[in-house]
Amino acid sequence: MVTTILDCYTDEPSGLGVPPYLGTYPRYLYGYLDGKAEYLTIDDLRYHAMLQNVALPDTDIRKHNRKLNRLDLQSKNKELKTDIRIKNLTKQPNEIQGIIQKTDELIVVGGVHTPGTYLSALPGTLFEINTLSRLFDAEKILTGPAVYGTRLEGGKSFEAMPLEGFRLKHFTFPYSELDELFIKGASIVHHIPDLRIVELETSRGCTRWKGCAFCTEPIKNRYEHRGKESIINEAKELYRNGVRYFRLGKQSSLYSHPGIIEILRTIRKECPNLEVLHIDNVDPLHVLSRRGEEITKAVATYCTSGNIAAFGVESFDKTVIKENNLIVPPEAILKAVRIINKWGAHRGPSGLPTYLPGINLLFGLKGETKSTHEENMKFLKQILAENLMFRRLNIRQVALFEGTPLYQDPDARKSLRKNKKHYWKWRNQIRNEVDAPMLNQVVPKGTVLRKVRMEVYDGNTTFGRQIGTYPLVVGVPQRLQLGSFYDISITDHMLRSVVGKVHGAL
Repeated sequence: MVTTILDCYTDEPSGLGVPPYLGTYPRYLYGYLDGKAEYLTIDDLRYHAMLQNVALPDTDIRKHNRKLNRLDLQSKNKELKTDIRIKNLTKQPNEIQGIIQKTDELIVVGGVHTPGTYLSALPGTLFEINTLSRLFDAEKILTGPAVYGTRLEGGKSFEAMPLEGFRLKHFTFPYSELDELFIKGASIVHHIPDLRIVELETSRGCTRWKGCAFCTEPIKNRYEHRGKESIINEAKELYRNGVRYFRLGKQSSLYSHPGIIEILRTIRKECPNLEVLHIDNVDPLHVLSRRGEEITKAVATYCTSGNIAAFGVESFDKTVIKENNLIVPPEAILKAVRIINKWGAHRGPSGLPTYLPGINLLFGLKGETKSTHEENMKFLKQILAENLMFRRLNIRQVALFEGTPLYQDPDARKSLRKNKKHYWKWRNQIRNEVDAPMLNQVVPKGTVLRKVRMEVYDGNTTFGRQIGTYPLVVGVPQRLQLGSFYDISITDHMLRSVVGKVHGAL
């Protein structure tokens, strides 16, 4: 029997699997299948449909490429944007057709619980999966976050629809089984010709007995941390298979792992030619804990520069914090920002500060009023006033998922609908009055960002990013070779991105 894994990409509070990231779900499944499965991406399937003159489903592609109903794949028109629906191909057309024809079992991995905007990939929606999977005459299984619903856009309830002929299955592999699975699963990277930064799981579930009102993590898993030797051995196996970009990103708070310092130290020692070692989520309260400063120093020492600790702040409004069980008071967040700046604000080899906090804000939570925005602005401007830095201010509208306290609370739904009209106004003020001056501080004009990988075209402009956690988008006003690395000298700033030129070029 031939099993094919169809990767439609995942994005959830505890992990990212949207290219250039490779998440845990496809790797664990590949190991579960003894490394004998086929692997396709949703891009492969879209590409095949285009070549067969099959109209793509009108999926939620939002503003990305809405006007590109069908891309002329042979076109030399320099004004075309890169079509991110088909950018992440892994097979040639005849190979895709062959895999479709011989597949007996199709396992689809997908689901977005943390809606975002993606530079060079587009996750598959359930509607799209339902339509394109008809190409397969096979048993069909849906797994990943989509089992609990999915939503590419904030400010709305989750997307759920009946999938024709699909079984839903949440593959839960106990940590006791992962040691064997990741050894077999690491070789999935050989199915992917393009570069990937690989997510490494350190724990699952939430460290708190009662999670945030909107979060799906407590629904999916109870909290447990993974053995440090297991994490280290997986990194070594992936490294042996050619992976040079790692993010310890599959957790609610990296600092909660009791062996995290030794894990970071050993990975750097055992994988000497790593290009990137970054992290993701950090609970600000853990930064203030007894070992918090020691861990912060270790992250700044052993990880590569440009690293970010994503703080799930969500709101600086104490009423919203209480109503949604966010726990962390704004004063504690400021203290955590100061500690990470103390150890990580110095500029590293990448051209960026070594290690900075990132701040997530979420609009539409229960108890939100106009004063919520005022509180957010007050504390964000306090960070500016103290000449502290953060890299990445993520502002989203909450998405409601079944099973979360927020979904079940009618008052929360009213709050979301009531304040939706304020979202863009509040967001734009933060972008102009906080993001813009902060970006000038983090990346002043003349800064040289090393090894920026070019990803997409928009007319005669090429956009790229460094490989890493929440990398900064860099626009260069010329057509550079996609997939190639350049050192870029920064010449100007946008609200959330920068403009530059190839370093050394006239």
